[in-house]
Amino acid sequence: MSTQHPDNAKVPEWSRSEVIEGDDEVIEAYYAYMTLGIHEVMWDAEGKDVDIHVVRKLLSKYPEFFKEKVLGQDVFLTYRLPNPRIEGAERKVFAETMEGIPIAYDLAEKFYGRGVTPVFEVILPFTTDYKEIVAVAKYYENVIAGKEDVKLVDDISVKDFVGEINPKKVEVIPLIEDKDSLLKVREIVTGYVKAIKPAYMRVFIARSDPAMNYGMLSAVLLAKFALSELYKIKDELNLPIFPIIGVGSLPFRGHFSPENYENQLLEYKGVYTYTVQSAFKYDYDEGKVKEAVNGINNSPILEPRVYTEEEEKTLKGIVEKYVARYQMIIENLATAINYIAFFLPKRRARKLHISLFGYARSTGKVTLPRAITFVGTLYSIGLPPELFGLASLQSLSEREWELLKESYVNMKRDLEQSAKYLNVETLDLIPEVWKVDEKVIKAIREDVEFMQNNLGIKVDNKDFNSKKHVLLSSLLLLACKEEKEDEIRKYAKEMAVIRKSIG
Repeated sequence: MSTQHPDNAKVPEWSRSEVIEGDDEVIEAYYAYMTLGIHEVMWDAEGKDVDIHVVRKLLSKYPEFFKEKVLGQDVFLTYRLPNPRIEGAERKVFAETMEGIPIAYDLAEKFYGRGVTPVFEVILPFTTDYKEIVAVAKYYENVIAGKEDVKLVDDISVKDFVGEINPKKVEVIPLIEDKDSLLKVREIVTGYVKAIKPAYMRVFIARSDPAMNYGMLSAVLLAKFALSELYKIKDELNLPIFPIIGVGSLPFRGHFSPENYENQLLEYKGVYTYTVQSAFKYDYDEGKVKEAVNGINNSPILEPRVYTEEEEKTLKGIVEKYVARYQMIIENLATAINYIAFFLPKRRARKLHISLFGYARSTGKVTLPRAITFVGTLYSIGLPPELFGLASLQSLSEREWELLKESYVNMKRDLEQSAKYLNVETLDLIPEVWKVDEKVIKAIREDVEFMQNNLGIKVDNKDFNSKKHVLLSSLLLLACKEEKEDEIRKYAKEMAVIRKSIG
């Protein structure tokens, strides 16, 4: 699934500016289908302006391709909606996007000369309860399609005025992004199935936001937990369930890149659909990207590990220990993160969107940028967030250790890749630039020592690219100290190009 995540360091040749927007996103969708061989495109109305006439433009601009590859049958377009319960200012965008589905149907019917449904699924972000996705399905069924029989005057109905409204229903894909909701994925799915009785279900497991909020290790274990539950449920309900996972290129956000996708296919067994985000598409050689997409499309779906109740309890215990240490570090680095965020390259015309970073502790919440920017800021100061919280693992029991190693197959590989960009010198520089509690610097040093001494991962940044990245992160911090904004911006961009992703 090609997505519009703005994590690419480089700008594609066909984009008319450094910010991909408007008709360029229509070109991008065609490029994903035609050139890269990607099967599905997410058309994203969450947190950004989106062209609701995308189907009209695709069919009119590229008729030869879409005559051969039928939209909705051979290649797919899936809308991601704003969640009206979370993003209050976007409620009418939710309604507008849903209204576009019957328009797309009419266009496709005229184009193909028969009934074709080009858009039949929508993604609801921030799903926390089955009632939310039931409400989306019912909204479409009752408010969009159901209004065709509403009488306007005398014997004139909506259908008489605007024609029949198709499709009659849409499938709703829950995008589950927080820890509590991932742990109750069973409740979300079974509640929806009982209310809607779908023929199948797709469930979208987030990787980026859980990593930002709870740390990389927690995000991996939560995804494994959710996949295990989904495979149990599909047998219990006798219902086909097709998991999706939202993965980016850097280890913190999923380590799904043209160079590492094969390892992640083994990591996330049971996943049917992987997101191919912008860094995957544009920060690597096009030939390598096409080869990787082909490899993904032709890989078998492997069964995931299914956990016992005791193992599930053990996983939750590991996560809780890890989260407490990780969140303490992030909370204290929030000022630095928010400062650097301003200088990272902008690749999509996103609306202002911030994340609330919540804690169980009494300190409340701090405000952070979105996950891509969050990761990019920490790499830019030489502190890959993958390494935060690792010292918490020293308190694990032997059984917890064994289950962690069995569950997180590529943990060492992910940490080795991240450690290349660690700049230990910045631990001395950061307190000179921002007020950071010394206990946080000490905690990060302990995490690094634990990684080296207990996991056998050395800080080895001697190759040209990682050495250059380390030097640039030191220069960026010095530029922050001197308030040289142009220099900060330049160094941040150079580092993003080196690591082949903004964040």
